[in-house]
Amino acid sequence: MPAKILVSACLLGQQVRYDGGGKLCEDPRFARWQAEGRFVSVCPEVAGGLPTPRPPAQIRGDKVVTEQGEDFTEAFDRGAEIALQAARTHGVALAILKQSSPSCGSLFVYDGTFSGAKRQGEGKTAALLRKHGFKVFGEDQLEEAERELARLEQERTDSDR
Repeated sequence: MPAKILVSACLLGQQVRYDGGGKLCEDPRFARWQAEGRFVSVCPEVAGGLPTPRPPAQIRGDKVVTEQGEDFTEAFDRGAEIALQAARTHGVALAILKQSSPSCGSLFVYDGTFSGAKRQGEGKTAALLRKHGFKVFGEDQLEEAERELARLEQERTDSDR
């Protein structure tokens, strides 16, 4: 059985983003992994109880807030926990999450000013998954994710001998 991958639902084209849209990843590797049945789909924000569409939110300090100051932290934390549980339940090998998101950003997120500027950092879900030992990649890191999958599957093959 191929290694499972936790993936942001929006990258599969599901219309779960704050603006009601998706962000379909059109990379051939992504399509192949989907065809192989590797994906476990999750939108932490929707899983955490937020509606679609919803006001955009960004990380400020340790909070996730809208431009008007509405605090979405609890929903983001709940969604991160649900994503972690899904990863454990399905035995995923790694995660590919939507870069820049306050949930899923793995290398950078919006800086909290709602100006479009980004900063290094990670979203709530990416951080929680990493804390629990999962490797997390953005959709812009599929080459690295592919190498990690190959390494993990080789390890599994070697241990089965």
